Amino acid sequence: MSLSRKELARYARQMTLPDWGENGQSRLAGARVFIAGVGGLGCAAATYLAAAGVGQLALCDADRVEPSNLNRQTLYRDSDVGEEKAPIAARRIAELNPYVAATPVVARIDDATPDLIAGSDVVLDCLDNLDSRFALNRIAIAARVPLVFAAVGGLTAYISFLAPPETPCLECFLPHIEAPESPPVPGFLTGMVGSIEAAEAVKHIVGVGETLGGRLLVVDEAAPRFDVVTIDRDPACSICGNLQR
Repeated sequence: MSLSRKELARYARQMTLPDWGENGQSRLAGARVFIAGVGGLGCAAATYLAAAGVGQLALCDADRVEPSNLNRQTLYRDSDVGEEKAPIAARRIAELNPYVAATPVVARIDDATPDLIAGSDVVLDCLDNLDSRFALNRIAIAARVPLVFAAVGGLTAYISFLAPPETPCLECFLPHIEAPESPPVPGFLTGMVGSIEAAEAVKHIVGVGETLGGRLLVVDEAAPRFDVVTIDRDPACSICGNLQR
């Protein structure tokens, strides 16, 4: 995908990275990333994916802006309270970078919505409930689209890059538990973690560096410390166990 002189100037500082260049930037311009959930994680991820020059962003969320969102969901303002998140987020992303096509998707993720991610190069899990996360995991596996997983609760966060059969899927390591409905979530941590999700997607599309495939990044901001632990694929996993390399 050819880039204009204005685009080349806009992305010049990142294109000087080894193995990035104009070819890598063209791959970003031709890519589509689906962001499931435009809350704290999704707002940060969408902002940095747009700034990086990802050509198409699908921003999926069925919720409306609430006052309690505003400590971390930086694409929204006081005047947006009560309005649907996805259209507002898409409009703000379009203002950030006119070379990015941001499409709002007002929908909830479940097993009946596999068509939502069609044509995506990467899917980002920026959701806030386990049922939707597991549904997204199943949809991504069926479509053979890599999934960037992240979750934040309190001062702890988890991030991984999931692309079975090369890596585990979400069901291989995340247990089915009853999670609290409204865990404490500080905005600075969702901003950090959403940016890491964006980095995982960009690295995969451009082909630079290493992703967190087969590994789980654990962030303990209270300590503070960052740990990377190996996560193994479960050969008996009912979701990805039958996939062949």
